[in-house]
Amino acid sequence: MKRILSLLPNLRLILFLPALLVLGEFLSVAAAQTTAKQDYADKVRREFLFAWNNYKKYAWGHDELKPLSKTYFDWYGKSLLMTPVDAYDTMVLMGLKKEAQEDERLIDDSLTFDKDIAVSNFEITIRMLGGLLSGYELNHDKRFLELATDLANRLLPAFNSATGMPYRFVNLKTGKVSGAVSNPAEIGTETLELGTLSKLTGNPVYFEKAKKAVVALFNRRSTIGLVGSAINVETGEWVNTESHISGGIDSYYEYLLKAWKLFGDKDFKNMWDVSVAAVNKYLAQEVNGELWYGHANMDTGVVNRTYFGALDAFFPAELALGGELKRAEELENSCYKMWLYYGIEPEQINYTNMSIVDSGYVLRPENIESNYYLYKFTRDPEYLCRAETYFNTFVYNCKVKAGFASLESVITKKHVDDMESFMFAETFKYLYLTVAPDSVLDFNKVIFNTEAHPLERYAD
Repeated sequence: MKRILSLLPNLRLILFLPALLVLGEFLSVAAAQTTAKQDYADKVRREFLFAWNNYKKYAWGHDELKPLSKTYFDWYGKSLLMTPVDAYDTMVLMGLKKEAQEDERLIDDSLTFDKDIAVSNFEITIRMLGGLLSGYELNHDKRFLELATDLANRLLPAFNSATGMPYRFVNLKTGKVSGAVSNPAEIGTETLELGTLSKLTGNPVYFEKAKKAVVALFNRRSTIGLVGSAINVETGEWVNTESHISGGIDSYYEYLLKAWKLFGDKDFKNMWDVSVAAVNKYLAQEVNGELWYGHANMDTGVVNRTYFGALDAFFPAELALGGELKRAEELENSCYKMWLYYGIEPEQINYTNMSIVDSGYVLRPENIESNYYLYKFTRDPEYLCRAETYFNTFVYNCKVKAGFASLESVITKKHVDDMESFMFAETFKYLYLTVAPDSVLDFNKVIFNTEAHPLERYAD
């Protein structure tokens, strides 16, 4: 008996040796994956810096770099520091302290909205207001919050329509508005930014105006729950009844879901539930075993265009965030196919035969964004492999001597002298965050606005 007992330690080792070998193999694989992710993150950071340093060299203090001519472009003839504001929070998350501090000084010292220019309420909200608010939550620089508040006050006259839905354009100095015919995206994509400002300042007026506009639009949906492509904000009448999830409608749906997630407002949850049910019922199509979303008449739900594109690729992320993970994965597979089919995604395809409707590529992030969400929700390493593919093909096709250039056509790969600020805010951010340690940014504690500016969640 004593002999048997004396053998027990060795017997335990023998019995558990297979488990130890498996554990060792697991730890080895995990370590290798961690190293690979770090290498990939470093590559993304280097390419971001390459683009940023060229912006500094050729376009410092201006809205955007033109990477082919090595000159700059200001949206309204006067700089609003579009690229510096859009890029700031990405630098912070990447740990680029020197660049972030330099950028912060530029914004603190040079940015002003006291300009006699008529701006796009939508674009300025998602890029500038969103960037300043996210930056403030990261750096607690009071100047950022002051700038955000000043900007929002200058944008508020846009909401002075008979319906409460905002005009498309507003003059930052005079408050004069224009653009009565708008679309759901431009009307409904302000709640995250204005709501966050209300939370930070204690002034409810910002959120109230944004929510009123969304409710007014939602209440004008068709009897089957869909919205159209264009509506008059003065009369409330639909001007275009084509429904889809693409540009012009996309972020309306996005913000219904995210306003509920960010603020815990159940009115937005109810609007999202009604809307996504209608979208899934009438716009979703299965073609050759693949899930796509097309275009339909908002009143009948009859699909009349089998078009899907780069902007539609945001939807897998929303489906995942909304709890429809299986559907999200199916649609993301289609999005990935669209990216690979021509070596990089075109602006729009006909998904019945994968033919191109619009061949351009303007450095869009939505496909990469949805891949990031799917990885966060599933932790499936397949999405890491796809992220690397997105990154490699993006760099291969779009990198030029002085930055990254849009493509006139994904067929010819001819470059266009344009480098949108959202490349810094979104494309590089989502590429990086897919592989960055969770400690860089807690995915469960933020909601990204449609320009990928992370905002701290107020909902429980």
